[in-house]
Amino acid sequence: MAATVECDIVSAEQEIFKGQVEMLIATGLLGDLGITPGHAPLLTELKPGPIRLVTEGGEEEIFYVSGGFLEVQPNQVKILADSAMRADDMSEAAAEEARRQAEKVLEKQSGEFDYSRAATQLAEAAAQLRTLQAVRKKLGK
Repeated sequence: MAATVECDIVSAEQEIFKGQVEMLIATGLLGDLGITPGHAPLLTELKPGPIRLVTEGGEEEIFYVSGGFLEVQPNQVKILADSAMRADDMSEAAAEEARRQAEKVLEKQSGEFDYSRAATQLAEAAAQLRTLQAVRKKLGK
């Protein structure tokens, strides 16, 4: 039996996951992070994108977070997400449409254009699509 650590993924709306994991992979501001039992304490901001968990028993689960924080303590890993969802609950068509809309807004800049908001929407849509690609890759499709 592999070593595990307690993992919680929560958003402002709800608890998304709670359980034992063998490994967690997330994207922090400075790059990808691999967290396993015994990892040094850590607090980092997360970029929008997939969170991969290898649960007790070796099963892999994939989640999407729109940003937030990752906290690693000796016996627990917490993800406090702005918003989060299971990748299986996401719609590729909706994510692709959101990406197209954000690109369209960026192309048609006007006087009251909010570049940072449009860029954030584009980054989130692209992160959702990366999450869905990770699910497809996992399933071998």
